[in-house]
Amino acid sequence: MIIGERLRELREEKQFSQGDIEKRTGLLRCYISRVESCQETAPEAIIAFLDSTSYEDAFRNAISLGGDSDTLGCITGGIAESFYGGVPSDIRAKVKECLSPDLWEITAKFSKKYGRKKPSREL
Repeated sequence: MIIGERLRELREEKQFSQGDIEKRTGLLRCYISRVESCQETAPEAIIAFLDSTSYEDAFRNAISLGGDSDTLGCITGGIAESFYGGVPSDIRAKVKECLSPDLWEITAKFSKKYGRKKPSREL
């Protein structure tokens, strides 16, 4: 089974109300600390993704947790990109605007080689 398909199943199987999601994410924010290990960061990233409704929502959840937010953002963004079908075009455009031309060229080449070909989707 492809990882993206299994994540989709897990995402669709969860039966939480919006209040449950906010409570769980809020509790995580209370206990998170600056830990730079996969054992601590990956579970938080997965929760940030599971509590999301879109790529941007997943990324915002991850960053809002604090702690090792750059690593959380990277892990959550990767999961969300796989599940939601890519980075939304408005976010890609803003990244392009912020990066120097040489960094954007590297990013574009990487995305062309390894990125998804399907357009982004929202749930």
